[in-house]
Amino acid sequence: MKITRLLAVLLLLLLPALNSCTKDSTTVDYVIGAWYNRSQFEGLARNAAVSFVIGDKAYVGLGTDGTAKYTDFWEFTPSTNTWRQRAAFPGAGRYQAVAFAANGKGYVGTGYDGLNRLSDFWEFNPTTNAWTRKADFAGSARYGAVAFALNDKGYVGTGYDGNYKKDFWQYDPLADAWTQKPSFGGNKRLGAVAFVANNEGYICTGLDNGTYQTDNWSYNPSTEAWTEHRKLEGTDTNGNGLDFSALPRAYGVAFNIGNTGYVALGNKDALLTSCWAYSPTDDKWYQKTDFGGSARTSAVGFGLGNYGYVTQGANGSTRYDDLWELQPDADVD
Repeated sequence: MKITRLLAVLLLLLLPALNSCTKDSTTVDYVIGAWYNRSQFEGLARNAAVSFVIGDKAYVGLGTDGTAKYTDFWEFTPSTNTWRQRAAFPGAGRYQAVAFAANGKGYVGTGYDGLNRLSDFWEFNPTTNAWTRKADFAGSARYGAVAFALNDKGYVGTGYDGNYKKDFWQYDPLADAWTQKPSFGGNKRLGAVAFVANNEGYICTGLDNGTYQTDNWSYNPSTEAWTEHRKLEGTDTNGNGLDFSALPRAYGVAFNIGNTGYVALGNKDALLTSCWAYSPTDDKWYQKTDFGGSARTSAVGFGLGNYGYVTQGANGSTRYDDLWELQPDADVD
């Protein structure tokens, strides 16, 4: 009887340790990365702004507080953790526009000013701190589109012009000209995200007539071909417990660090804080530590060096001006 009771006590003591080992093997292997609070965005709190990166600096501007439509632009330098105001955007204040950088300059266009869907496009020169109007976007005026840059050319597609869109356009800064390319391989959508990895542009997530999209496609600028990758559904066959059905969302943020793409925040029936990393090498998604700030939608994300950054966004009537840095390989308990 004493031996039986002793074994029972030992088993009770061992169970938490065994459970802890099982949990840690999943958490340490697949959920890593740490978020750190950085210098607040110095403009007014807002959502649905845009960003682009030139060299070692990021540029953030436009957006709305729910009433005002902003035109101010700000430069962030991570090495000094500081913001500096730059020349205001000369076009109409707007939100849900697109932006990209190519040939050392930033490009901003499309969006919504509260009354009109827009198609104008503008170039920002960081050396002269000046904006120049360029050729209007050749597709229909729209908002909620996505954009990325490859080989010093910009690409814009999807969005909403009164109907959901899947057309896709290339902008050549040297020729100041737009060329239509093969349409996006997936369904029409708005509120999607885009990132660049292995010299291909990726588009995923978003909404098509109220349905959250679960596909992930890449565009190869050399072949002008779209390729579908692992869907955002089901669970990982490696048995690590990752549920990819948690990935679909709308109005999230995306950025790339090296050849890895990151998708975070947004909403899917509720606001999200989850963060996922996509590796094009093995076509797999890996869960990262949840975002360090409040859940939100329509934030801004950008990658600089070895880190990712997220700022602004909305949670109901609350707008944010905080800035968070993701160190993707940091090991957290």
